Amino acid sequence: MVTLDEAKNYLRIDFADDDGLIQQLIDSAENLTKDAGRLSDEEFEANDKAVRIAVFYAIGYLYEHREDADLHELTLMLRSILFGVRKEVF
Repeated sequence: MVTLDEAKNYLRIDFADDDGLIQQLIDSAENLTKDAGRLSDEEFEANDKAVRIAVFYAIGYLYEHREDADLHELTLMLRSILFGVRKEVF
């Protein structure tokens, strides 16, 4: 969904030192977004615009708060971003 280069551009990072960390954050952000939106893999891919915004937000949040992330706060924000595509139940 989101490439390493897109994430680095979003974070305004132009060095390679954190590439491994950022890739892990991309993977985590995509999983958190799927969970918060209660989305299957197909639904995740189909709702490209809303999902990409949520994934970018999660990547930014996790990168900036890597020492003290509040996952409850992050989940609530992801639910808000995904309100239009979020499933009521699995």
